[in-house]
Amino acid sequence: MKKLLASTLFVAAACVGVGSASAQESCGKLTIADMNWASAQVLAQVDKMILEKGYGCEAEIVPGDTMPTFASMTEKGEPDVAPEMWVNQFRDQIDAAVKEGRIVYGAASLSDGGVEGWWVPTYFAKEHPEIKTIKDALAHPELFPASEDPSKGAVHNCPSGWGCQITTANFYKAYDGDSKGFTLVDTGSGAGLDSSIAKAYEDKKAWLGYYWAPTPILGKYDMTRLGFDTTFDEAEWKRCTSVADCTDPKVNAWTKTEVFTMLTPKVAEQSSGAAEYFKTRAWDNATVNKLLAWKEENQDPNGQDTAEHFLKTQPEVWSKWVSPEIAEKVKAGL
Repeated sequence: MKKLLASTLFVAAACVGVGSASAQESCGKLTIADMNWASAQVLAQVDKMILEKGYGCEAEIVPGDTMPTFASMTEKGEPDVAPEMWVNQFRDQIDAAVKEGRIVYGAASLSDGGVEGWWVPTYFAKEHPEIKTIKDALAHPELFPASEDPSKGAVHNCPSGWGCQITTANFYKAYDGDSKGFTLVDTGSGAGLDSSIAKAYEDKKAWLGYYWAPTPILGKYDMTRLGFDTTFDEAEWKRCTSVADCTDPKVNAWTKTEVFTMLTPKVAEQSSGAAEYFKTRAWDNATVNKLLAWKEENQDPNGQDTAEHFLKTQPEVWSKWVSPEIAEKVKAGL
């Protein structure tokens, strides 16, 4: 009887093993690009965990960046997933590749898109409800005294060498910031820009300048984006707003940056469930901002701990991306 029981258990275990292997093979191996910035890094790790624990895939994170990843996906068919592709700058190329069947659109990774603009601390916005737009703020240099010359107001620029340094400078020029009593402050680096916001918050002082979302800083500090005094003009943006040293910029607005997940056709061929997940999976900037702040505070270099933290603490967000059965598998796997 003992031998029979042992034999029965061995066969049962072997069957379970075969079943698991079949589930694994039904999805196979998928590669996910680590897009080289914090929000995409965390999302890649979230995708890896859900694919592995929920769908039985073998998921691998591989190095990536915007243009190299796009080129590799369209020319070589790998990686299989680009979790966070910011598409505004080369939408025509992406659409052409989609039309040719080389890549496929997934969901909008950031449901509210990437956001740029001029911001003030929310406590300041509440104290001064009359300041709603960039024009409103630039009418009051006395409210934003520059640290080096308090007789002038300060507008904090985007770091040197970044594209947003050009657009912010052109916005400033279009509004004629100098004649309104302001100075455009060179923050030097991303760290310098961040520290200027942190210091303003510590001292509960006013602050005005360029920033974007999603970012750890906006997860730590509650900031309000000022409204624009016009609508986005694409022709003007191409003519001057985004052009270095343009002499006659006009008042413009930042448009929402569309951010999509891009897939190779292989994903749907290997797993219809995984493909459906990528057509559904999206989160908003408020969620990402808080996660990035957690990542920074916990010194998580590759986003893995942050992804696990998210899956454990916010099932109300991610369980909407999958079926109840898959959600239970992911929870059990954690």
